[in-house]
Amino acid sequence: MSKKKSLPFDKRGGSIVVNRLMMTSPAYKELKPQAKVLMLLMQEQWRNDKPVSYGVREAAEKISCDVKTARKAFVMLQEQGFITCVGESLFNSRTGSKARDWRLTWMPYMDKSPTNNWEKSSNEKLNQRRDISLNKLT
Repeated sequence: MSKKKSLPFDKRGGSIVVNRLMMTSPAYKELKPQAKVLMLLMQEQWRNDKPVSYGVREAAEKISCDVKTARKAFVMLQEQGFITCVGESLFNSRTGSKARDWRLTWMPYMDKSPTNNWEKSSNEKLNQRRDISLNKLT
């Protein structure tokens, strides 16, 4: 059996792929740049068998922004349906702190297919815009 050859784009330790359908969705287009960067950072930590553990302070440090801006990025990703919280954060001075656990809805999780909640959010927004434009015509 021959050795599997790695592709040229994968020589430095992996790649992150973003779905084109997701990138062109209204939900993705409404995201602020910090939220888009946070998505990539969270996808970098993603594993199929466990949730992504990511905190606001860690995000603020990696994005190079204020903690409030990082918090808003998390809220925006939740509201648009890109992430869901599966485990709350915990602060304990004796045992240490624990960041929130997140599920990335565009990625598989625990051997289940993606939920793609962002698509539902996009469809709702399109319907709202359609209703507004129809109301303007009448």
